Amino acid sequence: MGVDIDKIIKTIRGDYSGDIALHEPLFAGNEWDYVKECLDTGWVSTAGKYVNLFEAKLAEFIGAKCVIAVVNGTAALHMCLKLAGVQPNDEVLIPSLTFVATANVVSYCSAIPHFVDCSHETLGICPAKLSDYLDEIAVVKTDGTCWNRKTKRQIKVCIPMHTYGHPVDMDPLVELCNRYNIILIEDATESLGSFYKGKHTGNHGKLSALSFNGNKIMTTGGGGAIVTNDESLGKIAKHLTTTAKIHGKWEFVHDYVGYNYRMPNINAALGCAQLEQLPSFLRNKRKLAENYNNAFDDINGIKFFTEPNFAKSNYWLNVLLLDNEAVCDSELLLEKTNGSGIMTRPAWRLMHKLTMFKDYPSMDLSIAENLEKRIINIPSSAKLGETHAAA
Repeated sequence: MGVDIDKIIKTIRGDYSGDIALHEPLFAGNEWDYVKECLDTGWVSTAGKYVNLFEAKLAEFIGAKCVIAVVNGTAALHMCLKLAGVQPNDEVLIPSLTFVATANVVSYCSAIPHFVDCSHETLGICPAKLSDYLDEIAVVKTDGTCWNRKTKRQIKVCIPMHTYGHPVDMDPLVELCNRYNIILIEDATESLGSFYKGKHTGNHGKLSALSFNGNKIMTTGGGGAIVTNDESLGKIAKHLTTTAKIHGKWEFVHDYVGYNYRMPNINAALGCAQLEQLPSFLRNKRKLAENYNNAFDDINGIKFFTEPNFAKSNYWLNVLLLDNEAVCDSELLLEKTNGSGIMTRPAWRLMHKLTMFKDYPSMDLSIAENLEKRIINIPSSAKLGETHAAA
């Protein structure tokens, strides 16, 4: 029996009559006032009060000691790897089911992405499967470094990505990384407002990265942030992302190879206004997810993906999972939903299948390969929680 695509379309559309985007921003607060102040005063670049204010307010919300605002989430993740000391030829464990930026930043460091499998429960890295894999290929040398027996390269970092906002099972992953002396960096670019056992994502490793792209739960236009609870590392991060300039009266003196990654004030102003509304965005998105979960309960061939029981997700992008028998309907489902003005998308193409990454090492990826065929993202904008009543 095939999937009832017309019923899916009716369920997603509900009472909403126009085109429905996958995820669009909502500007219903002080955005105009704060951005206008930047324009009126001329403080539109990286200097200005809103950058520091945004960092402070964001750190308070996340419960982290240090937040460094940068130009986008990719830049944030790149700096996390640099700050962790990733060197050319080091291996970095990343999920194959992720957005391409997670793999790209490894290449920026001339390091080696090593692709690992995910979990049906979280869509992120599976700690149990990774543990079995590391027991097979990894060895910790007397100096404490972890090496791949097969490739003879150091395994330096592991980057769990909280897929579509759903937290990875972090406790066993933290234990595993500690056991093998692998640095843990969280790709939390999709999970602002998500919590693992009561602690906000991004607080479980040495560093983490956030994103505030236009399609995220809140936006600064373009923007991201480095998060750490190591205050000395936070100071270095801020220095390096501000071109490593030593402040003086007027001299241009730089003491490291730095990066022009600092977030502009005008973007931070937008972020401050968005951050004020983040609790309501989260409530609306959870309301939408609840509506979807109830509405899709009686449609054969699909399941609405819900947060694992140890987590509270931001439900950034809502996920329909096709049954294995219904996978053949995925392309038709995408065609008909998009053709009717409802934006839906498949999962990202798995990283190990992309041309530039196809020759890099990987473990068995059977779960990721199964999920890649079954995932359909459906409209998830915060405003739908207020205006959209699923049929």
